[in-house]
Amino acid sequence: MKKILLYIAPLVLLASCAKNLEDYNIDQKNPVEVSQGPLFSNALKELTDDVTSPSVNINVFRFWMQQWTATTYQDEPRYNFVTRNIPQNFWEPLYQEVLHDLKQAKTYTTEDAEIEESQKNNQLAAIEIVSVYAWATLVNTWGDIPYTEALADISQPKYDDAATIYDDLLTRLDAAIAMIDPAGPGFENADLLYGGNMAAWLKFAHSLKMRLAITLADVDGARAQEIITSSAASAFTGNADNAAFAYVSASPNNNPVSNNLNSQFTSRQDYVAGGPFVTLLNNLNDPRRPQFFTTVGGAYVGGGIGSSNQASTTSRPSEKVIAPDFESLLLDYSEIEFILAEASARWGILGSAADHYNKAIEASVLYWGGDDRDVASYLTQPAVAYGTAAGDWKEKIGMQKWLALYNRGFDAWNEWKRLDYPKLEPAFRAVAPGIIPNRLTYPVSERTLNGGNVETAASKLGADDVTHKIFWDVN
Repeated sequence: MKKILLYIAPLVLLASCAKNLEDYNIDQKNPVEVSQGPLFSNALKELTDDVTSPSVNINVFRFWMQQWTATTYQDEPRYNFVTRNIPQNFWEPLYQEVLHDLKQAKTYTTEDAEIEESQKNNQLAAIEIVSVYAWATLVNTWGDIPYTEALADISQPKYDDAATIYDDLLTRLDAAIAMIDPAGPGFENADLLYGGNMAAWLKFAHSLKMRLAITLADVDGARAQEIITSSAASAFTGNADNAAFAYVSASPNNNPVSNNLNSQFTSRQDYVAGGPFVTLLNNLNDPRRPQFFTTVGGAYVGGGIGSSNQASTTSRPSEKVIAPDFESLLLDYSEIEFILAEASARWGILGSAADHYNKAIEASVLYWGGDDRDVASYLTQPAVAYGTAAGDWKEKIGMQKWLALYNRGFDAWNEWKRLDYPKLEPAFRAVAPGIIPNRLTYPVSERTLNGGNVETAASKLGADDVTHKIFWDVN
């Protein structure tokens, strides 16, 4: 296996376990083999960067979910992800930077004779939880992927069945949960998510289980119901529990959104508010608007999807969103309450759908800076209130979840695929076949280096294209 090499200097700004580079006893100009802590830190940051970045070279899901759109360059809002090789650019960090580092961190942790068994188990559990998150991201983007042979010294790893991978991920989460001593130490300062708080990691693991379970609701409702019922009491119970990655103000550990939108890092103004998203916010007089977007002449103005837009006449992402130290959410309390609302609506379990729906919206409004009066006023609107909002439970939850997942385009895309709401029109002049993609196509590098296995996976789908759906998306 090739030796893992990592420049540790960029992570010093994020992890406070050392006062200066001398504490690491490393040569700043040369990479060194590192221990499990820095590898874990790097994997967390790379994972968060991959799902957070708005770069048109990597992550275009805000465009696809019409939360944002572009001013001049319309390839990505129109679903052209081939020109910039977006599938490869999203795929490679997850395998090479996240999962590979986590595998090596697991090896180092297992072999570490200097830590107590309880801390070792806690570190291994945290590694597993982040690994499951990364694997689920890959499956939800492509379907079948290399899994069992992916991190071995195999030049052409086979593609595993996506549903089988999901089953294994849930099993791995159960094993990780069983390993956690919530009162014991974990990665401590190398833990850039919870600072070594293993009670928080335990809640995160149960919350992630609930996310995976609700994703299976249309293909294995009984199992989804069982998992959600068993994990609900141990999952997030407030915004303080959120899996929030804290960026810092200085490069290279600033929020990647700021690299593309903040004048401290760029002079470009390529992204503006998406018209359909702003229209719904305006129709509902949504209290989150000032935290989401800027105004133009005192109004919130969205741009056309796939059309040229002027930054000077269209609302842009807010100063809050483009701040270099704005945190990124991997999973939050609002999402858990929406899952509980859906479970109640589907199966009549775990309380009232309306109560959980209200709590989900409340959590989102408060997270973005609103207050109790904002929440109360918003929830009394007939178009928002669960009992009077338009449509069935899928539409009610789907529309509000779309709003709550603002700036989290990847998560919003998966929920749109799953719930079928909102009903979005494809972009103007969308590339063939003229639909919002259900998946990314496999990377060019995979077709070049692992073509036979790619073809096997593609034939199972029907074709390696954007029309075919991930196994859990059956309605």
